[in-house]
Amino acid sequence: MISFFFLWLFLSGLLPSGQFAFERKEQLSAYQFFEGKLSDLKPAAGVYSYTLNTPLFSNYAEKSRFFILPAGEKIKYKDSTVFDFPEGSVLIKNFYYPKDFRRPNKGQMIVETRLLVHEKEGWEAYPYIWNEEQTEAFYDPAGETREIRYVNESGKKITTPYVIPNKNQCKGCHLKSGEMVPLGPSARQLNLASHFPGNEMNQLLYWQEEGVLEGLPSLADIPPAVVWDDPGSGSLNARARAYLDANCAHCHSRQGPANTSGLFLDVSETDPAHLGVNKSPVAAGRGSGNLRYDIVPGEPNQSILVFRMRTNDPSIAMPEIGREQVHREGVALIEEWIRKNTFSE
Repeated sequence: MISFFFLWLFLSGLLPSGQFAFERKEQLSAYQFFEGKLSDLKPAAGVYSYTLNTPLFSNYAEKSRFFILPAGEKIKYKDSTVFDFPEGSVLIKNFYYPKDFRRPNKGQMIVETRLLVHEKEGWEAYPYIWNEEQTEAFYDPAGETREIRYVNESGKKITTPYVIPNKNQCKGCHLKSGEMVPLGPSARQLNLASHFPGNEMNQLLYWQEEGVLEGLPSLADIPPAVVWDDPGSGSLNARARAYLDANCAHCHSRQGPANTSGLFLDVSETDPAHLGVNKSPVAAGRGSGNLRYDIVPGEPNQSILVFRMRTNDPSIAMPEIGREQVHREGVALIEEWIRKNTFSE
């Protein structure tokens, strides 16, 4: 296995890309992605933060996202799919809870960090679990279940299990046409203003100015993804579709692992039947709740889609991985969407 020194050489532009090989480290700190106190998640030079318009719900956890590219390499812009990150890129996603959502300055607890590395053979996941002292995260491909405590935005004390997926389970969400790929960093999801050292500006423009993104067209030609919980960003239909796209379409699309279901929830889908409207499930059983159709227009209580979103029973709940809590606000949005029958709005 090639040493970390070779990874440093590659990221520094001193090693030809054809010789790149990622060496997994046991401790997150060994990669030197962050400077200062590790739990502050302050990115080192060359590590870029990013945010998404409508992210995947993960048990009410907050996420802090970063990427790093090999020196001299650039992200290639794509219109409708995830950007093309060069070999040697690393996506870094940290999952954390503020101790009190009403008072973020009271501190936070980081639960896990997931690395997605673009290796020669394709993308590979490397999961890290943080210790209770918040001093280090350790590579753990087996995953585990943690008990999480925090105070939510309503002031309620929450104690809940949090399942950290194992390495193989990462593929359950990240497979597309049989290959592991990133999910979030697409043009429409990334087209928004964000905070950067010294200023706030559109993150796509910032990366272009930094020389790490090429092929960017005018922002006017990049319709941003609707923000699911912001009525000012789009119609009820657009917000519901954005939510389903972010939370369900990584599996429920023509290229996803659930492509045999006939239920396709990506934002580009136009056929109401494939969205689940008056569609019978391919496989019945407990997951159907003895209901007939995925979506019954005007009747969220008769819709399988809502039934599976409302439960945290692991044999019924959707998504299958990464959700031990019911997303109350997300369920309310989809209920309203079905009740008002705005599928083609």
